[in-house]
Amino acid sequence: MTAAPVRTLLLWCPDWPVLAAEIVDGVPATDPVAVLHANRVVACSERARAEGVRRGLRKREAQGRCPQLTAVEYDPGRDARAFEPVVAAVEELVAGVEVVRPGACAVAARGPSRYLGGEEVAAERIVEHVAQACAVESQVGIADGVFAAGLAARDGRVVPPGGTPGFLADLPVEALGRPALADLLRRLGVRTLGDFAALPAGDVLARFGFDGALAHRLAAGRDHRPLAVRQPPVDLAVTADHDEPLDRVDAAAFAARALAERLHDRLAAHGLACTRLGIEAVTAHGQELHRVWRHDGLLTAAAIADRVRWQLDGWLSGSTGRAGTRS
Repeated sequence: MTAAPVRTLLLWCPDWPVLAAEIVDGVPATDPVAVLHANRVVACSERARAEGVRRGLRKREAQGRCPQLTAVEYDPGRDARAFEPVVAAVEELVAGVEVVRPGACAVAARGPSRYLGGEEVAAERIVEHVAQACAVESQVGIADGVFAAGLAARDGRVVPPGGTPGFLADLPVEALGRPALADLLRRLGVRTLGDFAALPAGDVLARFGFDGALAHRLAAGRDHRPLAVRQPPVDLAVTADHDEPLDRVDAAAFAARALAERLHDRLAAHGLACTRLGIEAVTAHGQELHRVWRHDGLLTAAAIADRVRWQLDGWLSGSTGRAGTRS
């Protein structure tokens, strides 16, 4: 029997790569700004959108629409470093925060709803606290499951318990965040998440593979854990001890790659894949640090290494409080 999706509260910071560029590099987010990756826009500021800049545009076309555009190269490490103080601020109110990606974090809604006076009150309190502590604007969505809560956050919406499948049904397949799959589904005449959810699960698995099957469960508002339920081995942790503390980003990156490869190999040996990653570190002074990263798909060894490196970089940078200096 499949477990029901967990009632989830997700905090989302719009245009996070743009805000991170302001927090870390001083690029004013109130200006027309575009963040570029592989010569295409992956995020842009509100003023840039007002001038017609959109995600997916090539750099030259974006500059043609907005000649005064400031172009910034995408830096996931910068995004993660800047987001760490936001996560820390959320943790001042609630426990068990998981980073979905830089700019979004989630927590089971039951606890904060109970001790903060209800789901809507909890959402308001968290948004206000992040604004006061970090000078960062955010929105909260609450729904059954992380995926639906993330989409609800776009409108600052609380989806009633049990109402998640209906909320998702009319959304376009692009909401899955899998462009290649969405393109294929549209060519097959499947345009909404409801259309996709209505397809037989066995047919989806046979046609689109395991990741497609995970996406199918998301579209239906169901928990996205692996379809073949198996008992994981007791210990899936990998650790590394260092004689000298890691105090440089390049050293942290090297350690991250080694740990990621070991973890990925251990998972593969058991026929498993990584969808949620816990990262722990102990400082030279004995302080224990912990952060959880979540992903809707499957994390490759490279993706695991990236998240470990970003997190270690965030801790090493000592950026706590930096976001609060943004004006």
